[in-house]
Amino acid sequence: MLIGAPGAGKTRLGKRLAKLLDVPFIDTDKTIVAEHGAIAAMFELHGEPHFRAIEREHVAAALQNKAVVALGGGAVLDADTQVDLAAHRVLLLTVTPEAVEKRIAGSKRPLVRDGLGAWVALVEARTPIYERLATRSVDTSNRPLDHIATELLGWLQEERP
Repeated sequence: MLIGAPGAGKTRLGKRLAKLLDVPFIDTDKTIVAEHGAIAAMFELHGEPHFRAIEREHVAAALQNKAVVALGGGAVLDADTQVDLAAHRVLLLTVTPEAVEKRIAGSKRPLVRDGLGAWVALVEARTPIYERLATRSVDTSNRPLDHIATELLGWLQEERP
C-alpha cells in the first residue's frame, strides 16, 4: 500500500512496483474517477465529506486485492482505513516542497489548487498520521523512480514470511 502527500509519486511508483511484482496496480483515485467522475467536481458539488465516504468504499474494496494499491493523499484520514492499513505493509512516499512544486503546478487537485503553501499546510497536518501508519518511508524528491521501485522490491522480498 502506498500512502503520501499529493504529488509524492504514488501512482508513478506504484505502476513500476506492480510491474516488478507481477501483480495488478490499483489507484483508488482512478477507480473513483472511473465510477463517479472528476474528484474536483465531486468536491465542488457535494463537498469533501461526500467524497471521503466514496473514497472509503473504494479503499476498502482495493485492499481486498493482492495488488499494489495507491491511496489518495487524504484516504488515511478515515479511521476505518487506518485500522485496515494495520494489516498491510504500508509505504509512505515523501517529497520535499521544492521537488513537488513543479508536480502540483496547475493541479486540479482540490486541496492544493492554491499552490505550494496549501500543499505544505496539508502535509504538515497529515504527517503524523502518515508516519504512524507507515511500515517504511522513502523520499521520491530526487531519485529515479525505477531505482526506488527496485529498492522496494528487494525490501518486500526480504519481508516475506
